[in-house]
Amino acid sequence: MPSSLSSFLPMVVPVLFLLALSCMIYSGYAQGPPSPGYYPSSKISPISFNRGFKNLWGPQHQRIDQGSLTIWLDTSTGSGFKSLHSYKSGYFGAAIKLHPGYTAGVITSLYLSNNQDHPGNHDEIDIEFLGTTPDKPYVLQTNVYIRGSGDGNIIGREMRFHLWFDPTQDFHNYAVLWKPSELIFFVDDVPIRRYPRKSEATYPTRPMYVYGSIWDASSWATEGGKYKADYRYQPFIGRYKNFRLQGCTSESSASCHPPSASPSGFGSLSPQQFRAMQWVQTNYMVYNYCHDPRRDHNLIPEC
Repeated sequence: MPSSLSSFLPMVVPVLFLLALSCMIYSGYAQGPPSPGYYPSSKISPISFNRGFKNLWGPQHQRIDQGSLTIWLDTSTGSGFKSLHSYKSGYFGAAIKLHPGYTAGVITSLYLSNNQDHPGNHDEIDIEFLGTTPDKPYVLQTNVYIRGSGDGNIIGREMRFHLWFDPTQDFHNYAVLWKPSELIFFVDDVPIRRYPRKSEATYPTRPMYVYGSIWDASSWATEGGKYKADYRYQPFIGRYKNFRLQGCTSESSASCHPPSASPSGFGSLSPQQFRAMQWVQTNYMVYNYCHDPRRDHNLIPEC
């Protein structure tokens, strides 16, 4: 072997090994998370928009076509919708397709809230897509508010994730299961976050409506407000379909129970579901409020 080649090989082999390893890791991620083994959305029949919701604001920026809903934001307004009933527990989800390209400052959401019933002291459970720049992936923010204040000092409990797919290419199912004992957030039936009830002070218990909206949150949505909504790229569009609402309304009897999160025999997530959630949190969670040293942990005792 020529001496020049023999001296070159020790440098090449580690590089090739690292390249092979990175390819293996990437291909594992590309396959998505491990199967959760149980699919709550398959147990609940989808409904059309008109059967479960009504327009809340921006009706001129809302279009319904065969049960699918399109809402959009431009310089004049965004749009929002609200469920026909308030709920005290249940499964709430929809298939959502996000706008591609530059969406910094724009929030597309599906959430529960009782802000209209308790202004200045409301509860909220959020699934929010934080707008982004074309070179960076979308951020899915999950959040829980309990008896928040109306002066902007709401104590959020944010966990943020990147996704293992491009949410602008197709519809994907996003949902939250709200039970008296816990909250579970799902993406395509994979649990990504579980928020257990540890005390009355840290858990939402009052009835809430289900909402969805698209709006300008330039002050904070993208990298803390670094990037703003740029209306050269308007309109910004959110698409929703296959709404799933099943739960206990405010008028339901005490015997009403929300759907199950897991197979019969498990009180909460099954071991297989828990492993899938751990995989997501290990590989795709980008922020956890409990691990933020800037937070006042006296205000988030559940951490």
